[in-house]
Amino acid sequence: MKKDYLKDIEDIKMMMNKSSQFLSLSGLSGIMAGIYALAGAIASKYIYNLNYGSYITLESTSFKAIVGIAMLVLLLSVLTAYVLTAVKTKKRGETVWNSTSKRLLINFLIPLITGGIFILLLLKNRYYGLISPVTLIFYGLACVNASKYTLRDVRYLGITIIIIGLLATMIMGYGLEFWALGFGVCHILYGSIMYFKYDRKEQ
Repeated sequence: MKKDYLKDIEDIKMMMNKSSQFLSLSGLSGIMAGIYALAGAIASKYIYNLNYGSYITLESTSFKAIVGIAMLVLLLSVLTAYVLTAVKTKKRGETVWNSTSKRLLINFLIPLITGGIFILLLLKNRYYGLISPVTLIFYGLACVNASKYTLRDVRYLGITIIIIGLLATMIMGYGLEFWALGFGVCHILYGSIMYFKYDRKEQ
């Protein structure tokens, strides 16, 4: 009788977690996002080296190419995350788009869009050196803000990336390297942890 009572409590707790947290994020999508980011950083570094380390202006072709690479990395990351998460939710008999995932997305986008607007203002005023740190800090804040609606590991990822962003602000001149560390290495590391911690158990 006592065992049945404890099982009922566990079932209620599980149902409450499912209704308040989106638990179908794919760790593999984090790994892939990290790989895309590292590839993008290498390509951007190559473009920078073609300019012989000279200052890249907002109007230059090199800057537009780097922005194009960043947009491609973002697009591939979002598409991969959506596809892999959709596959995972289907296996669980759930849907990707529900009230919890909506709350997750809204809380993720608020700091992200704010950061995007702030970056545009920095570009307008030619504060190019702050672009990389600001992208890291606001992305980290977005992860922390959204983490209450998903896996706890996302919170730790966000905090780590915020710290890297602050270090990038303190040590100027290595924005691309810190960007690769935050968006590349950290995504691969935390994506691997999430994959082996959660995804492997469901296979």
